[in-house]
Amino acid sequence: MTPRVPRPSSLWVRRTSALLPGATLVVGDGGRPSPSESLTGRTSVQISRVWRGVVGSEQVGTYWLLRADSPLGVGTTPPRKRLARDAAWEAIMKKPRAAVGRRCRKQASSQARREKHALSSNQTKPSAPDGLEKRQEEVVLQAPVSPYHLFRDTAEVTVFRESLLSWYDQEKRDLPWRRRAEGEVDLDRRAYAVWVSEVMLQQTQVATVINYYTRWMQKWPTLQDLASASLEEVNQLWAGLGYYSRGRRLQEGARKVVEELGGHVPRTAETLQRLLPGVGRYTAGAIASIAFGQATGVVDGNVVRVLCRVRAIGADPSSTLVSQQLWSLAQQLVDPARPGDFNQAAMELGATVCTPQRPLCSQCPMQSLCRAHQRVEREQLLASQSLPDSLDVEECASNTGQCQLCAPPTEPWDQTLGVANFPRKASRRPPREECSAICVLEQPRAHGGAQILLVQRPNSGLLAGLWEFPSVTVEPSGQCQRKALLLELQSWAGPLPATHLQHLGQVIHTFSHIKLTYQVYGLALERQTPVTTPSGARWLTREEFHTAAVSTAMKKVFRIYEGQQPGTCKSSKRSQVSIPASRKKPSPGQQILDSFFRPHIPTDASRLNITSQ
Repeated sequence: MTPRVPRPSSLWVRRTSALLPGATLVVGDGGRPSPSESLTGRTSVQISRVWRGVVGSEQVGTYWLLRADSPLGVGTTPPRKRLARDAAWEAIMKKPRAAVGRRCRKQASSQARREKHALSSNQTKPSAPDGLEKRQEEVVLQAPVSPYHLFRDTAEVTVFRESLLSWYDQEKRDLPWRRRAEGEVDLDRRAYAVWVSEVMLQQTQVATVINYYTRWMQKWPTLQDLASASLEEVNQLWAGLGYYSRGRRLQEGARKVVEELGGHVPRTAETLQRLLPGVGRYTAGAIASIAFGQATGVVDGNVVRVLCRVRAIGADPSSTLVSQQLWSLAQQLVDPARPGDFNQAAMELGATVCTPQRPLCSQCPMQSLCRAHQRVEREQLLASQSLPDSLDVEECASNTGQCQLCAPPTEPWDQTLGVANFPRKASRRPPREECSAICVLEQPRAHGGAQILLVQRPNSGLLAGLWEFPSVTVEPSGQCQRKALLLELQSWAGPLPATHLQHLGQVIHTFSHIKLTYQVYGLALERQTPVTTPSGARWLTREEFHTAAVSTAMKKVFRIYEGQQPGTCKSSKRSQVSIPASRKKPSPGQQILDSFFRPHIPTDASRLNITSQ
C-alpha cells in the first residue's frame, strides 16, 4: 500500500495506464516504487493529501515525476524548505536524471518567483472566498470507484445530453430570469440577471422567488443601480425571502464589480468565484455557463438527486469523495455547445420530474440510462419470482471490497421507496433551541396614528441589519422573563408601567440551525412619543411596519398582537403561532354567563384592568 504523505509536492508514478482493467498505478514520494495495486475493473487514487494547483510532469526512466504546486497558507511548507525537500527527493532517484535536473531546477525557480508574487499580492488584497483559493483536497486512500457508477462510453454521454436537452426544449418552464437572460444582448446585464436569480433560488422555491425577482429587477435593473442602493433598501425588498445575508453579499458583489472591475462581471467560473463575495462554486458555474457559455458543470441539490439516481450512487452525497465524483460527472456530461441550457435542464429535471418523493419516472427522459430504475425493475422481478435475495451492493461490488459510491451495508434496499432509495439522506444535526421574550410596544394615541417601536439588529449574525420588536434572550423555564424584558424596553423607551405588560402567546420559528421560541408580550402606552428616540430605534405606523425590513417571524409576532391569527399558522411549515388558552374567545353561552355576573365598570377603567392582567 502506498504510504501516506502529509504534503507531497513531488510524486512519481509508474508508467502504466490506470484506466484499463488489470493495469497498475503506482504513486510514490521518493526513493523507490511502492508495491503496485491491481485495478481490475476499478480506478484507484492513492494520493492521500494533494494540493490543487498547477501540475507538471517529467519522465525519469520508466517513472513519471509529478509536481503539485502547493499554495502559501496555513500548514504549508515554506518555499525554501519545499525546494530543498524536492531536491533531496530527486537526489535519491535511482534512474538517470541529469537532463531532468536542470529542467526541474528551472521550474522550481520559476515557481518560487510565482509564490513570492502571490505572497505580496495576498498582503494587499483580501483573501478569496472559501473554496476557491488553492486548497487541500481530501482524497480517501485506496478509494475504489466501480465503472458501474460512471459514464465510460462516449455514446452513452451523447445520448444523455441529447435526451435531456430535447426534453428541456419541450418542457422547460417559462421563468422571468430565463426570458431576461435569453433576450439580453449585453453580457454584463445578462450575467447580472442570472446572478440575482441564482442567489435568490438558493434554499428557496421557484414559486416564492418569482415575485421577489420581478420586483428586484424593476427596482435595480443594472449592477450600477444595485451598487448605489442602501443596505436598508436591499433588506427591505429581501424581507420574507429568508437567508438575508444573500441580499447583502449580492450588493457587495455589485459594488465590487462597479468600483473595482470597471463594471464588467468576470467571464469564467474560476474568476467569478475568486473575485466576487458570496459567489461559490455552484453560483460561479451557473453564471459562467448560462451567461457566458463556458462549458462548466454545476451541482446543486436537484443535480445531486438526478446523478445519484442515474448512476445508482447510494453513498452519502455530502461526503468529500462522493461530492468530488458528482462534480466530475457533471463536468463530463455538460454539453459544450449548450452548457447553460444543459445545466438548467439538469436542474429542471430534478425539480419537476426526478423529485425527492414520488418521482415521475414514466415521464423521465433518462429512464433508459437510469441505474436506479433498473435496480427497481430487478428487485420487482426478484420479488415476483420469489427468488433468494441477491447481494445488496448495487450490482457493482467485486470480490475486493465495498464500493465507496454504494450504499453502506447498514442501509439495505427499501422496496417501498423505489428510486427514492437514492440519494442517501445525510444525517442532520437537530437545531439548537433558544427562547426569547419579545414585546410589541405601541403608542395608540400618537400623532398621525398608532405607532409601534422597532429596533435594529446588529450588522452581523442572525438576521443582520433587520428590524424587530425589542426582545431579550431568556431561559425556557420562563423565570424572570417579565423583569428582563421590562428592563430592555426601558432602555429604549424610558420608564414604563410594569403592570401593563401583558403576555399574549408564543411564536415558534425554525431557522436553518436555530429553533427559536418567541414569548410574545404587548404593552400599550398612554403618553406621546419620547422627545428623543435612541439610535438604532424608530417608531413606525402599522402600514410602515408591513413594508419595513422585518423578518417573517416578526410579522407572525405582530399577528398575535393584532389578534388576527389564533392557533397554528398554516401559511408556513416553519412557524407556529399560538395564544394562551386563557385568552381564547369563550363560547357564546359562557359569554352570556360572564356578562350576567360581571359588575358594571366604566369603559376607561375596564380597558385599564384588562390591560393590566
